[in-house]
Amino acid sequence: MLWVLLLLLAWATAGTACTRLCLAAVRAAAAESATATAGRAHALTLYEAAFLSGGPARVADLTLVSMARQRRLLLAHTGWATVVDPRGRDDMERSVIGAIGPEGQCRIAPVREATAAADAVSGIADRLVDAGLAVPDDARADVSAGVHQVRLAAVAVVLLGALALLTPAPPDMSRGLVALWFGLPFALTLSCLAIARIEVHPYARWASPAGQRLLGSLARYSAADDRTYLTSVAVHGIRAVGEPDLRAALAHREPQHWRL
Repeated sequence: MLWVLLLLLAWATAGTACTRLCLAAVRAAAAESATATAGRAHALTLYEAAFLSGGPARVADLTLVSMARQRRLLLAHTGWATVVDPRGRDDMERSVIGAIGPEGQCRIAPVREATAAADAVSGIADRLVDAGLAVPDDARADVSAGVHQVRLAAVAVVLLGALALLTPAPPDMSRGLVALWFGLPFALTLSCLAIARIEVHPYARWASPAGQRLLGSLARYSAADDRTYLTSVAVHGIRAVGEPDLRAALAHREPQHWRL
């Protein structure tokens, strides 16, 4: 009975994928719990809030917006960045100026990429991970890989079930019953994905659950000044930028050159 072997393969595929996702979620939760106490007394900087909200790219965007609003960096809607004040006030600003280069002018897209990959951003990430506010790279990768594997397992179960329905079956075994048996491992994968959406999804973001709670308190207690504006950019990204020209500059993408 070939369909039975296919059913066993479907169960093995679904069970292995779901087990991997569960173990990844448990490891991420254990790492977050071990450092959650230290994160309660942590006061977030704007750069840290940007990292927890959108990762390294968000930190780069926040730095560019902050420097542009202070008229120390000119961001043109055509996609060019020009240095006005070459003296960076912190490591992030010095990273931006270094990414632009000695000529003082560069395309915005490569500046953002270089700034996001700078050592200053890595330092922010390390501090947040140590405080239990950010998800470590390996934990986030494990959870993402686990979710991806469960999705592939669901597709594999469907394909194996279809193959089983095409193979000869005993006369006393209806096709509907065969489909029902394959529906069980398929339901397992869907249930695992549904639970992951609620329980595991926070560990696939940049911020851990503790970091997300701290971000919420930051938004509530910010004063109504320029810091509030930058806080909004840190949390929501460039869509929170009020100036149309500045938003257009940051939304600019490099043209694609297609080969014929």
